[in-house]
Amino acid sequence: MERLRAAIVGTGGIARAHVRGLRALADQVEIVAATDIDAERLETFGAEWEIPKRYRSVDELLAAERLDLVHICTPPGAHAEPAIKALEAGATVVCEKPPCLTLTEFDRILAAEERNPGRFVGIFQHRFGTAAQTAKDLIDAGRFGRPLVAICHTLWYRPDAYYEVEWRGRWDTEGGGPTMGHGIHQFDLLGHLLGDWTEISALAPRLARDVETEDVSFAHLTFANGAVASIVNSVLSPRQESYLRFDFTEATLELSHLYGHRLDSWSYTPAPGFAQDPPLWPPRGEEVPSGHQAQFGELLDSLRAGRRPACTGAGLRRTVEIVTGIYASAFTGKPVTRADLDATSPFYHRLNGADPA
Repeated sequence: MERLRAAIVGTGGIARAHVRGLRALADQVEIVAATDIDAERLETFGAEWEIPKRYRSVDELLAAERLDLVHICTPPGAHAEPAIKALEAGATVVCEKPPCLTLTEFDRILAAEERNPGRFVGIFQHRFGTAAQTAKDLIDAGRFGRPLVAICHTLWYRPDAYYEVEWRGRWDTEGGGPTMGHGIHQFDLLGHLLGDWTEISALAPRLARDVETEDVSFAHLTFANGAVASIVNSVLSPRQESYLRFDFTEATLELSHLYGHRLDSWSYTPAPGFAQDPPLWPPRGEEVPSGHQAQFGELLDSLRAGRRPACTGAGLRRTVEIVTGIYASAFTGKPVTRADLDATSPFYHRLNGADPA
């Protein structure tokens, strides 16, 4: 089987997670090139990971190499343009979170995807692995009953020094605060498991960090299936936790972790009178933990089979919509529906609602 050819765009810290995930699948994919505007960082990264070709720009990379996969590991403000260029060059794009800064950018990316053979894949690795996939299958099959209440908390801590990196905490380069850059993983999984949303009410204050964006946000979200959820995104929480709880008519399913989960990160409590033998949880058999490798494995399987990979299209746009809806509600002081977030909304164009010009 011919291996797919991959390149890394941006050689900062998160690029190492991509390389490790790809190297674990080396029988299916090879990393042939990397690019970064920082020549010294590019050379260090290339030497460390023995990547043979190194280019100083995305344009140079795409002109020189025939690529199947382009992994975008740049800061958030530099996701959309290289993604579109790589799609136009015929590659499938694998983009770190957040996929882009706005719904405007996302729809431009989708338009490029529609014109070309490749796909735009967002990295949301918490959807993958044995536990998340089993939870999805059981929820979709109605095995826990009807979803009623959910809690989705990303309670992390980032000190003032974290924001000394130039692009962090700014609307034009990071796109938002912890709603955009931190909690997005958890509420992506929330939406993946419970489906589309209909309305959001939110607050997004700045309480302690000297940044342009919020440093905490609170949201109430209603789903199309009638379930309601509480979402908190924080970088002010010394005892850190990523926590998801789902209350169904017949059970509670909970997930507590920080940056990645395994089966023992989850707990299951049947409602009185609904215990089953054998129990629905935990799943049996060999475990695959969440992570980049698990998502890359699904991606490669999908590409080989000619299927649309996970974390693409409407399911990926839903996550960008939730981000947008939280900010739109917080800054207008009003509930926001999905229909409100069309091209006439200022929040469609920039997440703080400001004039992009």
